[in-house]
Amino acid sequence: MSQKKITDDLDALLGILPPQITEAIRKADDNANLLEVIMDLGRVPTARFLTEEVILSNKEITREEIDFVVARLGEFDADNRGGLERTLHRIAAIRNRRGDIVGLTCRVGRAVYGTTDIIKDLIESGKSLLILGRPGVGKTTMLRESARILAESKRVVIVDTSNEIGGDGDVPHPAVGRARRMQVSLPSLQHEVMIEAVENHNPEVIVIDEIGRELEAAAARTIAERGVQLIGTAHGNTLDNLLLNPTLSDLVGGIESVTLSDEEARRRGTQKTVLERRSPPTFDVLIEIQTRDQVAVHLDVAEAVDSLLRGNPQPP
Repeated sequence: MSQKKITDDLDALLGILPPQITEAIRKADDNANLLEVIMDLGRVPTARFLTEEVILSNKEITREEIDFVVARLGEFDADNRGGLERTLHRIAAIRNRRGDIVGLTCRVGRAVYGTTDIIKDLIESGKSLLILGRPGVGKTTMLRESARILAESKRVVIVDTSNEIGGDGDVPHPAVGRARRMQVSLPSLQHEVMIEAVENHNPEVIVIDEIGRELEAAAARTIAERGVQLIGTAHGNTLDNLLLNPTLSDLVGGIESVTLSDEEARRRGTQKTVLERRSPPTFDVLIEIQTRDQVAVHLDVAEAVDSLLRGNPQPP
């Protein structure tokens, strides 16, 4: 995937960290590959880069240093995530049993322009696209860029549950272009906002990050059946493991057990009880992000699922 331009507003994130941690990150001199900074109470702070994890100080993190960051950040949402206004950075909190914050994951958010060049024809085809990949591989970055490209010619609404696509604050980050953004007050209400977006704002495209619950999968199907293009991400690495996820398998049609007649079983050369796709897939095309520079594409999800269930999977 070609990367034409990257903006990361890294100084804004470094500005809320304790000075000694900021200084150690600057000394590491690898800002372009910095992924996240980990601060856990009573442990040494670390920075995760693309290829390694670096200890930033031999001094353990104190309560005061945790409070230093929290005071500059403000409130965390119900899902224990916070952000910095007009940036894409995410700060996630770990709490103890009393609700006190004892750990922070400060994740660098980057707007990378040009990541979707390799799949631009699919994005502009009008088909619904589902993006899979392990955490940190670039799903949200690709989603954000897709929204920006489509918003140049279509009505695009982003359902931004954790403000990772459009950044924190009331004004979306410039990286989403002309796309409109709906925020979600509680993660458990994501499915309601998805339906509200379609009913109230007449979109041609809905962009949604992290479809992870059954209600969200059902809302996605409802939206697709109304003829609205969907571009979303889901938890999972490949089509195979998505199909085995009972909560999310409906996104690709779901599976059910079917009993065949003796004659049909003989004709197929299979057992009498087989697995078949239950319904048409919500998403037409599935993209597996394998690395930051490599994707695998299933152009016809229905055919790919049917082949997988018949025991002769098609290579993407």
